[in-house]
Amino acid sequence: MRARELGIPFEGTPGPLNAITDVPGVEVGMVTLVSGDGPLVADHGPVRTGVTAILPVGAEQTRDAIPAGIYSLNGNGEMTGSHWIAETGGLAGPIMITNTHAVGTVHRGVIEWTKKHHPEAAIEWLLPVVAETWDGYLNDINGPHVTIEHTITAIESATGGPVAEGSHGGGTGMNCYGFKGGNGTSSRHVHFGGTEYTVATFLQCNFGDRSELRIAGVPMGDLDVPNPMDEPGWITTDRSRSVPGGAGSVIAIIATDAPMLPDQCRALARRVPLGLARTGTAGGHFSGDIFLAFSTAGAGELSSGFPTTRRADASLRKLDFVPWNFMDAFYTAVVQSVEEAVINALISNDTMVGRDGNVSHGLPHHLVQERLSHLNK
Repeated sequence: MRARELGIPFEGTPGPLNAITDVPGVEVGMVTLVSGDGPLVADHGPVRTGVTAILPVGAEQTRDAIPAGIYSLNGNGEMTGSHWIAETGGLAGPIMITNTHAVGTVHRGVIEWTKKHHPEAAIEWLLPVVAETWDGYLNDINGPHVTIEHTITAIESATGGPVAEGSHGGGTGMNCYGFKGGNGTSSRHVHFGGTEYTVATFLQCNFGDRSELRIAGVPMGDLDVPNPMDEPGWITTDRSRSVPGGAGSVIAIIATDAPMLPDQCRALARRVPLGLARTGTAGGHFSGDIFLAFSTAGAGELSSGFPTTRRADASLRKLDFVPWNFMDAFYTAVVQSVEEAVINALISNDTMVGRDGNVSHGLPHHLVQERLSHLNK
């Protein structure tokens, strides 16, 4: 179930999959880890976590840099490799997303994968891109559950096609607006210069207070939710058993096949908060909100991927780009796809019970439909 299947209206024209994989060449892979129930036993579980891999230009071309830019709305989070992207405007290698305390393991996993598949690149320095959000409400986050092998599997399983939303991969143990959160994705077509381009979003959603939630502009913060701790009763927002509000994080990955300069990629990343704001968030102080945008059109043009290239082999490179005064349509596509990706993360989900019996309620579809029924009249 996705947001459009509930009749939720969105602006813009999506691609055939309405996903980040609508951008040609982009591949996504995930490993989901769910095991155990009951009280937390340190380093043993319960486990509600995972890892997600996004390959912007597939596994073979991934060693060559593509134009990219980063923007942080609030810095209570991590995205490794970001300083080098800011310095050079280039992104090389997979993009990984996991839980906060698994960043180091996943970072090492990317190195091991690169050693195996691109040893000529691994012999030089590697600065893998690994981002995170916190899943400690549901997961034994301090446990060593995400492994190097899981990281390699996520990368090697990456494919085009439909993308798993909700509680999968790195999004497994996440929460959004006090409901069950996780992965969301969406895409938009943009026509420019006689060509149809795609702008697409992938989010790992773990942010927002329940009172803030808006869907299609309609407040949803007071929806009643079933209480699995006291069935068959209903509660409104039980802070003693529900998800803590406000804190969390959101990682956004913006992809496009339109030719962009690195500064234009940064400009796309800066528009992510406008899409998030449409769903209600004001951007909490304890939320790590970090966004990365890239263009697949310039694959290999920023660098050869090898710092040891001989001076005798050096040559000038050229990049095509959308003129700055025609960027507005691409900005709009970011905002629209981000908004829909957040709602997809909420809709494509069910209630999850995690460590110590902590509950993250799935967004009740029928109540959302009732609240939005007037929009279809």
